[in-house]
Amino acid sequence: MNKLYTIMGLCIVVSLLQGCETEPILFTGPYHVRFTTATETQRESYSKAIKLEVHLAAPAREQDVIVQYSIGGSARENIDFRIVGSRGSITIPKGQYFGYLELQLINNSNNILRSQDIEFTLTAVSDAQLALGQGKGGIGKSFAYTILDDCVLGGNYTGTRSAFSIPVRDISITSSDCENYRLSNWNIDLFDFTDPLALQFTDNFDNTLTIPEQEQPDFPPALATIRGSGIVNPVTRQITFTITLVDFTGQPSITFNLFPD
Repeated sequence: MNKLYTIMGLCIVVSLLQGCETEPILFTGPYHVRFTTATETQRESYSKAIKLEVHLAAPAREQDVIVQYSIGGSARENIDFRIVGSRGSITIPKGQYFGYLELQLINNSNNILRSQDIEFTLTAVSDAQLALGQGKGGIGKSFAYTILDDCVLGGNYTGTRSAFSIPVRDISITSSDCENYRLSNWNIDLFDFTDPLALQFTDNFDNTLTIPEQEQPDFPPALATIRGSGIVNPVTRQITFTITLVDFTGQPSITFNLFPD
Protein backbone atom coordinates (compact mmCIF):
# COMPACT_ATOMS: atom_id res chain seq x y z
CA MET A 1 0.00 0.00 0.00
CA ASN A 2 2.84 2.40 0.82
CA LYS A 3 4.29 1.72 -2.64
CA LEU A 4 0.94 2.66 -4.23
CA TYR A 5 0.80 5.94 -2.30
CA THR A 6 4.38 6.70 -3.38
CA ILE A 7 3.54 6.18 -7.08
CA MET A 8 0.38 8.30 -6.78
CA GLY A 9 2.31 11.04 -5.03
CA LEU A 10 4.98 11.00 -7.72
CA CYS A 11 2.32 11.34 -10.42
CA ILE A 12 0.79 14.31 -8.63
CA VAL A 13 4.17 16.03 -8.44
CA VAL A 14 4.86 15.33 -12.12
CA SER A 15 1.38 16.54 -13.09
CA LEU A 16 2.03 19.85 -11.40
CA LEU A 17 5.16 20.25 -13.49
CA GLN A 18 4.19 18.88 -16.90
CA GLY A 19 1.18 16.58 -16.62
CA CYS A 20 1.04 12.79 -16.31
CA GLU A 21 -0.35 12.24 -19.82
CA THR A 22 1.80 12.44 -22.91
CA GLU A 23 0.57 14.09 -26.06
CA PRO A 24 0.30 11.56 -28.93
CA ILE A 25 2.48 12.33 -31.93
CA LEU A 26 0.63 11.69 -35.20
CA PHE A 27 2.30 11.17 -38.58
CA THR A 28 1.04 13.84 -40.98
CA GLY A 29 3.27 13.30 -43.98
CA PRO A 30 4.65 13.60 -46.47
CA TYR A 31 2.86 10.42 -47.52
CA HIS A 32 4.96 7.75 -49.19
CA VAL A 33 5.56 4.07 -49.93
CA ARG A 34 8.76 2.35 -48.86
CA PHE A 35 10.38 -0.99 -48.10
CA THR A 36 9.75 -1.68 -44.42
CA THR A 37 13.36 -2.80 -43.85
CA ALA A 38 16.55 -2.03 -45.75
CA THR A 39 18.47 -5.33 -45.84
CA GLU A 40 18.15 -9.06 -45.34
CA THR A 41 20.47 -12.06 -45.66
CA GLN A 42 19.72 -15.73 -46.24
CA ARG A 43 21.55 -18.87 -47.36
CA GLU A 44 20.75 -20.13 -50.84
CA SER A 45 19.58 -23.45 -49.41
CA TYR A 46 16.62 -21.72 -47.76
CA SER A 47 13.71 -23.35 -49.57
CA LYS A 48 10.68 -21.31 -48.49
CA ALA A 49 9.31 -18.34 -50.40
CA ILE A 50 10.52 -14.99 -49.01
CA LYS A 51 8.21 -12.00 -48.75
CA LEU A 52 9.73 -8.52 -48.82
CA GLU A 53 7.32 -5.99 -47.38
CA VAL A 54 6.46 -2.60 -48.87
CA HIS A 55 4.19 -0.40 -46.77
CA LEU A 56 2.00 2.62 -47.30
CA ALA A 57 2.69 5.51 -44.91
CA ALA A 58 -0.57 7.35 -45.57
CA PRO A 59 -4.30 6.93 -45.00
CA ALA A 60 -5.58 3.75 -46.62
CA ARG A 61 -6.48 4.29 -50.27
CA GLU A 62 -9.84 3.61 -51.92
CA GLN A 63 -8.11 1.90 -54.84
CA ASP A 64 -5.16 -0.46 -55.24
CA VAL A 65 -1.74 1.17 -55.06
CA ILE A 66 0.63 -0.26 -57.69
CA VAL A 67 4.33 0.19 -56.94
CA GLN A 68 6.88 -0.46 -59.69
CA TYR A 69 10.44 -1.61 -58.95
CA SER A 70 13.68 -2.40 -60.77
CA ILE A 71 16.14 -5.24 -60.11
CA GLY A 72 19.94 -4.88 -60.01
CA GLY A 73 22.93 -6.37 -58.22
CA SER A 74 25.33 -9.26 -58.78
CA ALA A 75 22.84 -12.12 -58.26
CA ARG A 76 21.55 -13.70 -61.49
CA GLU A 77 17.82 -13.92 -61.98
CA ASN A 78 16.55 -17.48 -62.65
CA ILE A 79 19.99 -18.82 -61.66
CA ASP A 80 20.44 -17.53 -58.11
CA PHE A 81 16.84 -16.41 -57.53
CA ARG A 82 13.49 -15.96 -59.21
CA ILE A 83 10.56 -13.63 -58.68
CA VAL A 84 7.28 -15.30 -57.73
CA GLY A 85 4.18 -13.73 -59.24
CA SER A 86 4.12 -10.41 -61.09
CA ARG A 87 7.66 -9.30 -61.87
CA GLY A 88 8.41 -5.60 -61.47
CA SER A 89 5.30 -4.53 -59.59
CA ILE A 90 3.84 -4.80 -56.09
CA THR A 91 0.18 -4.29 -55.24
CA ILE A 92 -1.01 -2.75 -51.99
CA PRO A 93 -4.73 -3.64 -52.05
CA LYS A 94 -7.29 -0.89 -51.49
CA GLY A 95 -7.96 -0.30 -47.81
CA GLN A 96 -4.69 -2.02 -46.89
CA TYR A 97 -1.25 -0.77 -45.88
CA PHE A 98 1.08 -3.55 -47.05
CA GLY A 99 2.13 -5.24 -50.27
CA TYR A 100 4.74 -7.91 -50.88
CA LEU A 101 7.49 -8.73 -53.34
CA GLU A 102 7.87 -12.51 -53.29
CA LEU A 103 11.29 -14.03 -53.84
CA GLN A 104 12.45 -17.67 -54.21
CA LEU A 105 16.13 -18.54 -53.82
CA ILE A 106 17.64 -21.17 -56.13
CA ASN A 107 20.02 -23.63 -54.52
CA ASN A 108 22.88 -24.01 -57.00
CA SER A 109 25.49 -24.74 -54.33
CA ASN A 110 28.87 -25.79 -55.71
CA ASN A 111 31.15 -25.67 -52.63
CA ILE A 112 32.38 -22.20 -53.59
CA LEU A 113 31.49 -19.96 -50.65
CA ARG A 114 30.72 -16.39 -51.66
CA SER A 115 27.68 -14.16 -51.75
CA GLN A 116 25.55 -12.34 -54.30
CA ASP A 117 23.38 -9.27 -53.84
CA ILE A 118 20.01 -8.30 -55.25
CA GLU A 119 19.17 -4.60 -55.28
CA PHE A 120 15.47 -3.76 -55.48
CA THR A 121 14.61 -0.10 -56.11
CA LEU A 122 11.15 1.46 -56.15
CA THR A 123 10.77 3.38 -59.41
CA ALA A 124 7.13 4.52 -59.67
CA VAL A 125 3.79 4.50 -57.83
CA SER A 126 0.29 4.74 -59.26
CA ASP A 127 -0.87 7.36 -56.73
CA ALA A 128 0.59 10.79 -57.55
CA GLN A 129 0.17 11.91 -53.93
CA LEU A 130 2.69 9.32 -52.73
CA ALA A 131 6.47 9.73 -52.74
CA LEU A 132 8.96 6.90 -53.23
CA GLY A 133 10.84 6.46 -49.97
CA GLN A 134 10.64 8.50 -46.80
CA GLY A 135 11.87 12.08 -46.65
CA LYS A 136 14.38 13.91 -48.82
CA GLY A 137 16.84 11.03 -48.57
CA GLY A 138 14.32 8.52 -49.89
CA ILE A 139 14.73 6.16 -46.92
CA GLY A 140 13.36 2.73 -47.80
CA LYS A 141 13.32 3.36 -51.55
CA SER A 142 15.86 0.55 -52.01
CA PHE A 143 16.24 -2.89 -50.50
CA ALA A 144 19.45 -4.97 -50.55
CA TYR A 145 19.06 -8.76 -50.33
CA THR A 146 22.24 -10.82 -49.81
CA ILE A 147 22.29 -14.47 -50.84
CA LEU A 148 24.97 -16.50 -49.07
CA ASP A 149 26.32 -19.45 -51.02
CA ASP A 150 25.93 -22.75 -49.24
CA CYS A 151 27.86 -25.99 -49.44
CA VAL A 152 26.58 -28.81 -51.65
CA LEU A 153 25.20 -30.75 -48.69
CA GLY A 154 24.12 -27.73 -46.67
CA GLY A 155 20.46 -27.01 -46.03
CA ASN A 156 17.36 -28.37 -44.33
CA TYR A 157 16.21 -31.96 -44.59
CA THR A 158 13.42 -34.32 -43.60
CA GLY A 159 14.55 -37.67 -42.17
CA THR A 160 12.89 -41.10 -42.26
CA ARG A 161 13.97 -44.62 -41.33
CA SER A 162 11.39 -46.47 -43.42
CA ALA A 163 8.12 -45.97 -45.25
CA PHE A 164 6.33 -46.56 -41.95
CA SER A 165 8.43 -44.35 -39.69
CA ILE A 166 7.39 -40.90 -38.51
CA PRO A 167 9.25 -38.26 -40.58
CA VAL A 168 11.39 -35.84 -38.63
CA ARG A 169 11.51 -32.35 -40.16
CA ASP A 170 13.76 -29.32 -39.82
CA ILE A 171 17.01 -31.28 -39.70
CA SER A 172 19.88 -29.03 -40.73
CA ILE A 173 23.30 -29.72 -42.22
CA THR A 174 25.84 -26.91 -41.91
CA SER A 175 29.50 -26.40 -42.73
CA SER A 176 32.08 -23.62 -42.76
CA ASP A 177 34.48 -25.30 -45.23
CA CYS A 178 32.26 -27.62 -47.36
CA GLU A 179 34.23 -30.65 -46.20
CA ASN A 180 33.43 -31.07 -42.52
CA TYR A 181 29.74 -30.93 -41.69
CA ARG A 182 27.44 -30.94 -38.69
CA LEU A 183 24.16 -32.87 -38.77
CA SER A 184 21.74 -31.36 -36.25
CA ASN A 185 19.76 -34.54 -35.49
CA TRP A 186 20.01 -38.27 -36.17
CA ASN A 187 17.34 -39.27 -33.65
CA ILE A 188 14.86 -40.19 -36.37
CA ASP A 189 11.98 -42.26 -34.95
CA LEU A 190 14.66 -44.08 -32.98
CA PHE A 191 14.70 -43.47 -29.22
CA ASP A 192 11.84 -42.88 -26.81
CA PHE A 193 12.97 -39.32 -26.13
CA THR A 194 12.57 -36.68 -28.84
CA ASP A 195 15.66 -34.58 -28.09
CA PRO A 196 17.86 -34.00 -31.16
CA LEU A 197 21.19 -35.84 -31.39
CA ALA A 198 23.93 -34.09 -33.37
CA LEU A 199 27.02 -35.56 -35.05
CA GLN A 200 29.96 -34.57 -37.24
CA PHE A 201 30.69 -36.09 -40.65
CA THR A 202 33.07 -35.57 -43.58
CA ASP A 203 32.39 -35.35 -47.30
CA ASN A 204 34.84 -37.59 -49.20
CA PHE A 205 33.99 -35.79 -52.51
CA ASP A 206 33.09 -39.07 -54.24
CA ASN A 207 29.44 -39.25 -53.12
CA THR A 208 30.46 -41.05 -49.94
CA LEU A 209 30.55 -39.71 -46.40
CA THR A 210 32.45 -40.70 -43.27
CA ILE A 211 31.19 -40.36 -39.71
CA PRO A 212 34.46 -40.50 -37.73
CA GLU A 213 34.40 -42.16 -34.34
CA GLN A 214 33.08 -39.65 -31.83
CA GLU A 215 31.40 -39.43 -28.46
CA GLN A 216 27.69 -38.68 -28.26
CA PRO A 217 27.41 -36.26 -25.29
CA ASP A 218 23.73 -37.03 -24.74
CA PHE A 219 24.48 -40.70 -23.96
CA PRO A 220 26.01 -42.13 -20.77
CA PRO A 221 29.81 -42.26 -21.18
CA ALA A 222 29.80 -46.06 -21.32
CA LEU A 223 27.49 -45.99 -24.34
CA ALA A 224 28.61 -42.79 -26.04
CA THR A 225 30.82 -43.93 -28.96
CA ILE A 226 29.40 -43.83 -32.47
CA ARG A 227 30.81 -44.04 -35.99
CA GLY A 228 29.44 -44.66 -39.45
CA SER A 229 29.26 -43.86 -43.13
CA GLY A 230 26.93 -42.45 -45.74
CA ILE A 231 26.23 -42.11 -49.43
CA VAL A 232 24.81 -39.21 -51.46
CA ASN A 233 22.61 -39.40 -54.54
CA PRO A 234 24.16 -36.62 -56.68
CA VAL A 235 20.91 -36.08 -58.62
CA THR A 236 18.31 -35.95 -55.84
CA ARG A 237 20.73 -34.98 -53.02
CA GLN A 238 19.18 -37.73 -50.88
CA ILE A 239 21.59 -38.83 -48.16
CA THR A 240 21.62 -42.29 -46.59
CA PHE A 241 23.49 -42.65 -43.30
CA THR A 242 24.40 -45.79 -41.38
CA ILE A 243 25.48 -45.26 -37.76
CA THR A 244 27.06 -47.94 -35.59
CA LEU A 245 26.49 -47.78 -31.82
CA VAL A 246 29.97 -48.97 -30.91
CA ASP A 247 29.47 -49.37 -27.15
CA PHE A 248 26.11 -51.12 -27.30
CA THR A 249 25.93 -54.91 -27.05
CA GLY A 250 26.38 -56.38 -30.51
CA GLN A 251 27.25 -52.96 -31.98
CA PRO A 252 23.90 -52.47 -33.71
CA SER A 253 23.68 -50.27 -36.82
CA ILE A 254 20.97 -47.74 -37.68
CA THR A 255 20.20 -46.64 -41.24
CA PHE A 256 18.08 -43.63 -42.19
CA ASN A 257 17.50 -41.32 -45.12
CA LEU A 258 17.55 -37.54 -45.41
CA PHE A 259 15.56 -35.78 -48.13
CA PRO A 260 16.26 -32.10 -48.91
CA ASP A 261 13.35 -29.77 -48.21
